[in-house]
Amino acid sequence: MKLSVSVLFLAAAFVGVQAHADCTHPMPPGKLPDGATASKQEMVDGMMAVRAFDTAIKAYTDCLKLEHDTAVGKIDPTLDADKAKAQKSELDNVWAKKNDAAVDEDTAVAKQFNEQVKVYKAKQKS
Repeated sequence: MKLSVSVLFLAAAFVGVQAHADCTHPMPPGKLPDGATASKQEMVDGMMAVRAFDTAIKAYTDCLKLEHDTAVGKIDPTLDADKAKAQKSELDNVWAKKNDAAVDEDTAVAKQFNEQVKVYKAKQKS
């Protein structure tokens, strides 16, 4: 019995790894403009890069959620309730960590750009 449970757990873990391999974490914009020296076009280009990254992060987190839900749906229904619950909990934790990290990165990029927008606007007023 222990061997079959171990094999099932390893198979579930492999399915989880396979599922997450399909979602590709987007790269953040290379370099955001420096508001103190950037031209209007550079600021607009920066804004477009930040928006594109935000859109890519949204697609990535949607992909992660779909893969999570698919992996949860593949948990062996013949497992006892505690083992099935443990597998779901592990899948939930992995999904939450990846999702939260992506959202945090998106927020940090937007914050960094917004700071440069403030610098740019202050420069325009002087």
